[in-house]
Amino acid sequence: MPITSVALIFGGRSAEHEISVISARSIAANIDREKYSITPIYISHEGIWFIGGVAQQILDLDLAALMRNTSPENAADALDRMLAVAGQKPFAHDFSATGIEVAFLVLHGSYGEDGRIQGYLDTCGIPYTGCGVLASALTMDKALTKLCVADAGIAVAPSMTLFSQDFHADPGAIIASVESGFAFPFFVKPANLGSSVGISKVHHPGQLHAALENACSLDTKVLVEKAVSGREVEVAVLGNSNPVASVCGEIEPASDFYDYRDKYIDNRAKLFIPARITESLQEEVRSAALRAYKALGCKGMSRIDFFVNEQSGAIVLNEVNTIPGFTDISMYPMLMEASGTGFRELVDSLLNLALEK
Repeated sequence: MPITSVALIFGGRSAEHEISVISARSIAANIDREKYSITPIYISHEGIWFIGGVAQQILDLDLAALMRNTSPENAADALDRMLAVAGQKPFAHDFSATGIEVAFLVLHGSYGEDGRIQGYLDTCGIPYTGCGVLASALTMDKALTKLCVADAGIAVAPSMTLFSQDFHADPGAIIASVESGFAFPFFVKPANLGSSVGISKVHHPGQLHAALENACSLDTKVLVEKAVSGREVEVAVLGNSNPVASVCGEIEPASDFYDYRDKYIDNRAKLFIPARITESLQEEVRSAALRAYKALGCKGMSRIDFFVNEQSGAIVLNEVNTIPGFTDISMYPMLMEASGTGFRELVDSLLNLALEK
């Protein structure tokens, strides 16, 4: 059987850099080495590409343990020190000289999940896992995602879109506008980040300025969104033209909401697979996930998150993640495994879908 050459592209310039490294390590550990050879390509915090050598060293590093035992900041410093010691020349982006046949993208957040790397690989003629340019860019923007899925008949939480430059020019006016439009509590979110980076739940007026300042420092567009009551239910979707939806999973946050620390450092949230909702509601959620996936033009994979209220039966879309986490505690691979597709088979399916697409 011929061996397919796979570029595992990870790291990147987003605030989710370290999570990308951890996800890539999990994929490398679960890929079928009898079918695929891996060429690791690491993108530094500054956007510099490295192939093989130091990229492999970083892939071998147990960054998850470092983050749990010290801090995300120390983990980032460790990566930078490895680059400095290695002294390796950056990758010249010449894929033609590498023999790479397909790319497995593990770049979470900006510059990886937003269509930019997808467009570059399209230009280079390299197939890649996950969604194409349009769906990636669209789903990265939470405000535009809401517009598209609402048009497809899927409920979304009431929200207001703000621009960072307007907040910095006149914070008082923006704060007044938000307070007149929303009852406490509500969420303030950067429109284009994932992994709950920069999200704040605002319970009283004294927290609002700091929440807006934080979100506006991370993105040019910010979403203020009504807090929706209900269980946090997630669905993994896999496929191109004929996607399939996994069983529903549920997250019970350990804190006020499922934030970055709860996801990747403390690991105190409770996960339930299947979700603790009725079978009929689960079917409705899975159906809504597939409708959202198709409406947004997703391909390959996405994890689609909802709030589900058992009393009212309301199903409200929260967000869509086109390159979901692949760490050992990430919902996407766990949901697929619970649906009969193990991690190794999942990696194989995603690469096949990339080549098919």
